[in-house]
Amino acid sequence: MEAQLAERALGESRQSGQAGRFRLVVCVLGACLAASMLFSLTVGAARIPLGDTLRFLRGDQSLSKSTVTVLSQVRMPRLAAAALVGAALSIAGLLFQGLFRNPLADPYVIGSSGGAALGAAAGFFLLPHIDLLGFGTVSLSAFAGSVLTIVLVYRLARAGGRTQIVTLLLAGFGVSTMLSYTTYFFELLNQNYGLGMSMLVSWFHGTIDAPRWAQLAVSAVMMIGACCASVPLARRLNTLALGDEYAQQLGLNLEATRMVLIVTGSLLVASAVSLGGLISFVGLVVPHLARLVMGPDNVRLLPVTAIAGALFLVLADTLARTLLAPAEIPVGVLSALVGGPFFLYLLRRTKREYRL
Repeated sequence: MEAQLAERALGESRQSGQAGRFRLVVCVLGACLAASMLFSLTVGAARIPLGDTLRFLRGDQSLSKSTVTVLSQVRMPRLAAAALVGAALSIAGLLFQGLFRNPLADPYVIGSSGGAALGAAAGFFLLPHIDLLGFGTVSLSAFAGSVLTIVLVYRLARAGGRTQIVTLLLAGFGVSTMLSYTTYFFELLNQNYGLGMSMLVSWFHGTIDAPRWAQLAVSAVMMIGACCASVPLARRLNTLALGDEYAQQLGLNLEATRMVLIVTGSLLVASAVSLGGLISFVGLVVPHLARLVMGPDNVRLLPVTAIAGALFLVLADTLARTLLAPAEIPVGVLSALVGGPFFLYLLRRTKREYRL
């Protein structure tokens, strides 16, 4: 009896310690995100003093018109876009890693990147200039291409009323690779676009411009809606980690759960792509690092991953527009240069396996 009581007390103490660590990590990450966003508002091709930035945030009307314009129409929407895209890609990476039970899965694992690339290229070269709620031709066609590709991959992987995870993974790889290389034909047919072509290539490598507030609002609604849908999915991911057979014994509908995971993750990826282009490594590195710190519980991983992803991309975008100012580095290039070696370092340092 005493042994059982001691074991129960030890378990409660362990849970209390984990809850305390979770609160501490969330508070630290939140404070770092707020500080990085404030710092990002002050730096760039035109430096703005911290005092002026704080006065602007307080609604001070005495600032110069140029300062107000830079902050309200350029830096604040770009900062919000970076935070949204970082959080969306990180959560999508967490969902797909849980779905495939593979820490190397990323948000583009089922082909969305290839579809987005082909859609963006086709929209740029074939469609007239359009504008819908602040979204241009490239953003709209990339969103459509990403969604249609995911639907195609899901249909290819579905057989006999079931979706095989391995087939889904292989179909995503094959379709994405094929569509990515198809964009080369558009480059051959249109070699006289000059600056326009370089802008499209920059989009392929990930770039966050200053979006309009209407565009940002639409993207925010889609991303926040998908993030809210991810909350109840976190517990299902914990159940899936136990294995398909045991998850079914616990009453989990595997096919419905997989479909909801794919739809939610795909909406996050498509929204992020339409806003920031193809940005690599965020959805791979951030969930991986969060899992090493917090453990395998997806319920706690979800908010930690979202805040950490927003922080990662805010810092990356700030560096991308300040290192070579007034020139800018595509944020996807910078995230790969920073995230890739860091990811390899983590793999080398831990030298251990961890549970999903």
